[in-house]
Amino acid sequence: MHSQRLAIQVPAQADTLHAAVILGALFLAAGALALPTRAQDIVVTEMRLPTHGSGKKGLEAVMVRPNDNAPHPLALLTHGTPRDPQERSQMTPLRWLPQAREFARRGWTAVVVMRRGYGDSGGGFEEDAHACGRFPDYTGATKESVKDLREAAEYLRARPEVDPSHMISIGVSTGGLAMVGLAADPPAGLLAAISFAGGRGSNAPNHVCNPEALVGTFGDFGKHAKVPMLWIYAENDHYFGPALARAFYEAFTRSGGKATFIAAGPFGDDGHGLFSLRGIPIWTPMVDEFLKSQNLVLRDTLLQIPVPSVQPPTYLSGSAREELQRYLLSAPHKAFAASPGGGVGMNSGQRSAQDAQKHALENCKKAAPNAEPCAVVMIDDEKNGN
Repeated sequence: MHSQRLAIQVPAQADTLHAAVILGALFLAAGALALPTRAQDIVVTEMRLPTHGSGKKGLEAVMVRPNDNAPHPLALLTHGTPRDPQERSQMTPLRWLPQAREFARRGWTAVVVMRRGYGDSGGGFEEDAHACGRFPDYTGATKESVKDLREAAEYLRARPEVDPSHMISIGVSTGGLAMVGLAADPPAGLLAAISFAGGRGSNAPNHVCNPEALVGTFGDFGKHAKVPMLWIYAENDHYFGPALARAFYEAFTRSGGKATFIAAGPFGDDGHGLFSLRGIPIWTPMVDEFLKSQNLVLRDTLLQIPVPSVQPPTYLSGSAREELQRYLLSAPHKAFAASPGGGVGMNSGQRSAQDAQKHALENCKKAAPNAEPCAVVMIDDEKNGN
């Protein structure tokens, strides 16, 4: 899974004005921020989770929870694996802040866990399944993921922010397959698990190495599965397509696993990214229905998310204004850039603000008409003062 990037072009309604005037207006608009005066309903805490394999660093994590000082049931979240190994070190748990926030809004203490070998977590990368080799080991790689998640859950159950009586777990891509493994070897209190686009071994679009071995891994975990699951795959997933996803499901359930399978419609250019900020209106009703079926609804109403109030530049189209609002809800570090003629680019979920600015400018330049200059308007939730 990758950080969110956007490049769009919107029509300019003031093309007779000088570029500097328009960019100046952008900076003024970006400075018009006002947080809601009432107390925030949700609090975010970066943390480290001690585990045996992660050494002195521990596992990098972020906790997102209701801001009421009461313990809440645990929602344990984990990530996927980028195709490019060099991207693993750039990952950060804050990248999944919007997804974790949706569970916190529903009354859970949500914790995003970076497994060993990802982000700034300690310990080496132990999830090499040798997927494209002669002897792939999807099961062994997944059990390494499960090891981290079980130890993380054990530590978190003792935290004052967590009600240890019951928990759920959620993962995407290799993290989704980790949920299948976790369902077969559940920590205490795990009552349900959710897999978004679960799988492993896709080294190129629409290609998976040794798919028969991967299907077999799902079947093996199904023999020991102990908790009900929800599986969601988009129709245009270019990692694990519909036919392969169905093969996973059939192998798992035929072996004894219990799962609700949802074939979601196409999402964006690659449905593998459905579990994202942009996909929230699609996947949250699916999750809500599943949690209801398991008697795991904690709140009747959702907690509110305070969003900085920004007056968009007047020439931005409706779709561009929506992107600005979505930007304000996206994960740090992030940046929003624009050009005088209406080019817009954003980037989020980076390890540093500098990286977010760089990618936002690159995205804006792709969309800017007539090769006009772009400027970074916002960095995280603040006006860019440069």
